Amino acid sequence: MALCWFLLSFLFHSLYAHSDFFTSIGQMTDLLYTEKDLVTSLKEYIRQEENRLEQVKEWADKLDSLTITATQDPEGFLGHPVNAFKLMKRLNSEWADLESLVLKDTTNGFISNLTVQRQFFPTDEDQTGAAKALLRLQDTYQLSAYTISNGDLPGVVHKSRMTVADCFELGKIAYSEADYYHTELWMAQALTQLDEGEESIIDKVSVMDYLNYAIYQQGELERALELTKRMLKLDPNHQRANGNLKYFEFQLEKQRKAEAEKKEQEDKKREKKVLDKRDAQRKRSKDPLPERKKYEMLCRGEGVKLTPRRQSRLFCRYFDNNRNPQLLLAPVKQEDEWDRPRIVRYHDIISDSEIKTVKEMAKPRLRRATISNPTTGVLETAPYRISKSAWLSGYEHSTIEKINQRIEDITGLEMDTAEELQVANYGVGGQYEPHFDFGRKDEPDAFKELGTGNRIATWLFYMSDVSAGGATVFTDVGAAVWPKKGTAVFWYNLFASGEGDYSTRHAACPVLVGNKWVSNKWIHERGQEFRRPCEMGLVWLRLSGARAEDGCSGYRTNNSAAARGSACLLLIRLECGLSTDASNTG
Repeated sequence: MALCWFLLSFLFHSLYAHSDFFTSIGQMTDLLYTEKDLVTSLKEYIRQEENRLEQVKEWADKLDSLTITATQDPEGFLGHPVNAFKLMKRLNSEWADLESLVLKDTTNGFISNLTVQRQFFPTDEDQTGAAKALLRLQDTYQLSAYTISNGDLPGVVHKSRMTVADCFELGKIAYSEADYYHTELWMAQALTQLDEGEESIIDKVSVMDYLNYAIYQQGELERALELTKRMLKLDPNHQRANGNLKYFEFQLEKQRKAEAEKKEQEDKKREKKVLDKRDAQRKRSKDPLPERKKYEMLCRGEGVKLTPRRQSRLFCRYFDNNRNPQLLLAPVKQEDEWDRPRIVRYHDIISDSEIKTVKEMAKPRLRRATISNPTTGVLETAPYRISKSAWLSGYEHSTIEKINQRIEDITGLEMDTAEELQVANYGVGGQYEPHFDFGRKDEPDAFKELGTGNRIATWLFYMSDVSAGGATVFTDVGAAVWPKKGTAVFWYNLFASGEGDYSTRHAACPVLVGNKWVSNKWIHERGQEFRRPCEMGLVWLRLSGARAEDGCSGYRTNNSAAARGSACLLLIRLECGLSTDASNTG
């Protein structure tokens, strides 16, 4: 028994180094084994106190069955956002309730051990973060509260339903954020499940109280009044409901008199879709993301702006990067994903064994992902980036060194000045809202401490398949790239002139179902001077010779040399991101 407590204690102390569990499913899997060990310990205690603690035994049996299923496929189980939320809720709230229930008898080691170890459990922040993730998924993928509560999500293996208490908890968290749109949705779902006969410690009046206020805050006085009357039928002495009844009746009568002349317009206003409530909520909460709707549409696979004509210009090919010796015998599979900006995908570019090594190295180091403050340049956590990340260097392991060399061979770019390989694992509803990888003109010191210039290009490995959601979308141009294990995508963030390509603004969509692992390489300007030069000097050299048209084979026509030279110069100016004004020859 002592050995059991020692191992359990060691496990918890190893977890203590981590925080923000909800931001990484990879690390959350450890919590499942932790919970399983606690259940095993709890059952030993129950066998000694079975008669007195029958209620506890039933609860433990339920959890025992759950954890056995969960630990058979931890990442798959936690890939369902409802399972992840309920894990946070159990460990943060329900185990504390259990502790209080049996605290009267402290003769057994389990109680004292649980009391000590509970300080290493997920926190209120984890539970709230998981709840907000469910709300984010609901909005992004336009899911009803019923769909989520019933567990009917695409690609789900471990289906999980939400109880009245779970729905009530979500509604309360939304209420605490003054998010009355989601408060209404989840309190209404809790009330529906109670009306359908589900047993719960949560009573209807408590649910209606929150629901009533949320409806009132959204300007629906008639509905608020009807719900208040229903509350009073269940609890005629409810003080707040009695006060609201008189207030709502007064306000409704006042409203009817003031708007009698606008009845037609008011009727149309009442017929607005529920989604309009969300627009009002966004204004209330001052959503800072201007392209929110476009971003979410792309995440759902809607709004992609690639015409059939442009689509016909995208090809697949075997690529050896101008006969690179490393790729001559084994060229890589390259596929065009998008034309402007050019985004290419490489297939079968990282093996399962390499992925396993990278994940094993990264998992113990995963920490909450940070972003650079555009004003101060200091790294800080941000609510719009829900993931954990780790950095891996080539000198640490031969696999990382091989991966870096492979990127250099394929791109032709210098890796010595690139950043280390960043490995990221997304948590419940994990996402990274629209952003640029490069430093803009208003961020002159974004990468000053590195001394390697701006981020010229991005290489992104997909190290897992994602059952639903998790796309990489480019909001400015309407592109969407979907995760596929073993592939990588590549694009330039800067034009050859060094100017930023603002069409590369992109985002990682929330993971709806599954576990998303990626790793990326940010490649910098220094060292690329002769690997990706602006070709202006070469063009002028060619224009001065007899074979000026060699650099512009697409313009080998019967036109004059001057015409060919002008066309070539225009192309190179566009390539280098320079002015196309013929009078500007700088």
